[in-house]
Amino acid sequence: MKLLVRNLDRLTTEEELINLFKEFGEIEYCTVVIDPKSGSSKGFGFIEMPNVSEAQGAIKNLNYKTVGRNKIRVKTTKN
Repeated sequence: MKLLVRNLDRLTTEEELINLFKEFGEIEYCTVVIDPKSGSSKGFGFIEMPNVSEAQGAIKNLNYKTVGRNKIRVKTTKN
C-alpha cells in the first residue's frame, strides 16, 4: 500500500521517516520529494508498505502526529 505523507518539516529526512513508519511494519520504499532547484524538501513524501493492515495501522497512529515542528498528514495514494 502506497502512502502519501504531507506537511513534513522541511528538515525531515528519509531515514527519520523510515524509522517512524517501521514501528508499524515492513517498509518497501521511502522517499522525501526534493525540489531540484533549491535542493530542499518540498514538504511531502511517499512510503510503501507491502502489508495492508500494517499500513492502515501506520495511518491510524501517525496521521496528525507532530514530527519536527509540524503535524504530518498520512493517507493512501490513488495509485
